[in-house]
Order: sequence, then C-alpha cells, then structure tokens
Amino acid sequence: MPQLYTKKVMKHFFHPKNMGEIKDADAIGKVTNPVCSDTMKIYLKIDKKNNKIKDAKFQTMGCAAAIASSDMTCELARGKTLKEALKINNKNILKNLGGLPCEKEHCSLLGEEALKNAISNYKNKT
Repeated sequence: MPQLYTKKVMKHFFHPKNMGEIKDADAIGKVTNPVCSDTMKIYLKIDKKNNKIKDAKFQTMGCAAAIASSDMTCELARGKTLKEALKINNKNILKNLGGLPCEKEHCSLLGEEALKNAISNYKNKT
C-alpha cells in the first residue's frame, strides 16, 4: 500500500513544533476552507524595530495535511521580515513538506492565506 504522506509531513503532523497560541500576539490571521471546513489560525509576534517575525504559532482544526502545512508555514515565516514573509506561498510550503497528495494540496494554500491575513491584520493595526 503506497504511503499518502511523506515522512516530513508525518513528522510535522505528529510532532508540530509551532502549535499553540501567542497570548500577546501582534497579529492573528484566520482562514477556513469552505469545502472541507479545515480552519487555520496563525499568531505572529513581530519585532517592531526591524519588522521581523520573532515567533509564529498556529491552532488548526483539520486533517494531517492541514496541521503539517500550518507547522511548516510558521517555520518558514519565523525570522523573516514581513516583506519576505509575504512571498511565502503554497508552493514553498509544499516543497518544504516534500509534497502532498493532489486532493490535499489546498491545505498548503490555507497556510499561505492565514499568514498573509495575519500580516494584513498587523499592518492595519500599525
């Protein structure tokens, strides 16, 4: 029987390093997929001196691909400026996870959209 998910996806699903909430987050982005109802919330802590993302956490209600995509999105965003983080897209997330099955690729798009939503939320506040 072929394995649906790569070892990297399974690692990020079973042992996510970025799961949780940042209580005093500078920005929060939330998206829900209207078809499957997966919901992703990303919290960002931003260094206001240089506009770099100091910390990124997530809370996701969804499948293994959604959780792994959330964890990878946070990993990719941490340490980047807001401008650099806006360039993170679902293709970056997919590549860093080693791919997802076609029917699960929309989960990586949730990561991209939640991150962009959080950055937009921050810019609107400042």
